[in-house]
Amino acid sequence: MPSTSSKELVVPHDSRFGRTVVVTPVRGRLTHLVNQRRFLRAVAPGILHVVVGVDMPDLEDDLRAAGVWGDVVLASVDDDPRGMPTARARNAGVEAAREHGARRVVLLDVDCAPLPGFLEAFDGAAERLGESAVLNAVVTYLPPERRLEGCSPDEAMPWVDPHSARPAPPSGRVVVDESHRLLWSLAVGLELNVWDRIGGFDEAYVGYGAEDTDFGQRARTAGVSMAWVGGAHVVHQWHPSVMPPVHHLVDIVRNAGVYRERWGAWPMEGWLAQFAASGYVVWSDASLELTDAGRAAAAQARS
Repeated sequence: MPSTSSKELVVPHDSRFGRTVVVTPVRGRLTHLVNQRRFLRAVAPGILHVVVGVDMPDLEDDLRAAGVWGDVVLASVDDDPRGMPTARARNAGVEAAREHGARRVVLLDVDCAPLPGFLEAFDGAAERLGESAVLNAVVTYLPPERRLEGCSPDEAMPWVDPHSARPAPPSGRVVVDESHRLLWSLAVGLELNVWDRIGGFDEAYVGYGAEDTDFGQRARTAGVSMAWVGGAHVVHQWHPSVMPPVHHLVDIVRNAGVYRERWGAWPMEGWLAQFAASGYVVWSDASLELTDAGRAAAAQARS
């Protein structure tokens, strides 16, 4: 829920503000990317989409074969043996967007597909807030039986059921607050000048965990607020997951250490507490270590 210091604004519904470019990193997940491309073309025809492929040399051919090529700029980054280089891929995508004339970027996770009104809601919020905030979309997590293949954005609208852990203002409203630790980069928008003030994503984070929280803290230190944009709906396509994410345990421990070094506090405390209770990590205020049992559990979960 919004913090007690949050404020709600009424924003124009149908404004346009500069040139917006969507940026999506992807490694695998071709089906989800094809669905995202279909939805994006339907709700924002003609918008430029920078797709950053990680170890996907045939991506253009794949998108052409799926009938979703067009208004796409491909970029690529090398994979990292430690895990998905999400921060580096996002940074590369934003720079490609800048080279193609972007004034604003929307970072859209490959699992997310935009619904009708998404871009208009972000544009309206950007016109009102300018360079004062990172714009956060309203995310609905889909259950496994609700799949986007063969579905249109209009048909997916009744599925909207915003995640309870984040603000979800009604359409036409924006909640602005300082809850930087709530940032999800699943679907966020910001002016390039704001991106430059924040400094992009810290590429020391590799694999799963903490890069979002770090980006939120970088925004806080840059004096940039969080904004939750009503009507900017995306649906997150289902994929298998385990909670807590033991299969990402090695990444989480490594990235938590990076965050602790940067900010003097631990991220992902709930997961770390669960891992400690299971004997997978030894965790204190000052240190975090992966145990042999944790290494074995992570390896088994990935197998």
